[in-house]
Amino acid sequence: MTRRIGRGGLGRIAVALGLLAVAIVPQVGGLLPAASAQDDGIVIGLITKTETNPFFVKMREGAQAAADAAGAELVTASGNFDGDNASQVTAIENMITQGVDGILLVPSDTKAIVPSIQAAREAGILVIALDTPTDPQDASDALFATDNFKAGVLIGQYARAAMGDTEAIIATMDLAPGISVGVLRHNGFLTGFAGEDPALATPGATPAAANEFSEYLEDDRVVCSQDTAGDQAKGQTAMENCLQSNPDINLVYTINEPAAFGAYTAIEAAGLEDQITIVSVDGGCSGVEGVVSGQIAATSQQYPLRMAQLGVEAVVAFANGGEAPTGYTDTGVTLITDEPVEGVPSEDSAFGLENCWG
Repeated sequence: MTRRIGRGGLGRIAVALGLLAVAIVPQVGGLLPAASAQDDGIVIGLITKTETNPFFVKMREGAQAAADAAGAELVTASGNFDGDNASQVTAIENMITQGVDGILLVPSDTKAIVPSIQAAREAGILVIALDTPTDPQDASDALFATDNFKAGVLIGQYARAAMGDTEAIIATMDLAPGISVGVLRHNGFLTGFAGEDPALATPGATPAAANEFSEYLEDDRVVCSQDTAGDQAKGQTAMENCLQSNPDINLVYTINEPAAFGAYTAIEAAGLEDQITIVSVDGGCSGVEGVVSGQIAATSQQYPLRMAQLGVEAVVAFANGGEAPTGYTDTGVTLITDEPVEGVPSEDSAFGLENCWG
């Protein structure tokens, strides 16, 4: 059952979770010194959700650079589309047969992939989730990822401040049911929009946060929610549907920037671009350019190159006799906007373009 939480309930959740809404500026713009692949034959697998998404293109570039620096071999695979679990299962099976030392995985279906991960781990292969936590998170050895809940909170807090005294009428352009990254971002946005002062602690992308928010939260200010699979065309259709059902929408949350651009196309076609604020997550170069153009008011920027680099280094260290990594490593998130608001830390689009991907 979907949990419905009103304005006061969301505020209490924000306090209870105690989210630290401070943007972390990660080390970007170059690789850290890589561990050395002292023994010949270290092979690392990288499996992403898709082959063409700029986020995963940058992730592959980062993994390849780190593997080259360490003298390791990188083999890659991907799904045919976001949510393509079958292709990821096949890729893991192939990598088990090949005898890779470690697999870096961006899971498309965070629950359905777990048996395949277990098979790899039973074969002695280190499995590190990148970007998206598995469900449960400890199905993988470790997680290197953006704190997706915090990313959502940052744009939620920004949106609340930017709206001022205007009553919010919200549409959410979501990912798909059951995918943890989409749930965490959506629920982070609604929690941040509640506007309560957080305590100095953060659940991050930990099992506690994922278990607390296993389904999308709801708020009575949200008048339309549509799944977009993070796709621009689907984002446009979803926004058209929402505007048809409620033309008074004035705030739009999107799971990522392709969905944001699709939503903006629909909004512009309706002549409402000056009446609706869009906030998003990802921080790719095209997304930051959307901030520059004013199509997107703010976005939370994440860092796929760093995720991949740290993952490769961890596998190399493990293959050379080191300990397997465990738990969650936060790879950083920064709010990017050219219209900063008081009380919400942010960087401008110039910073965003210097550190973007794609």
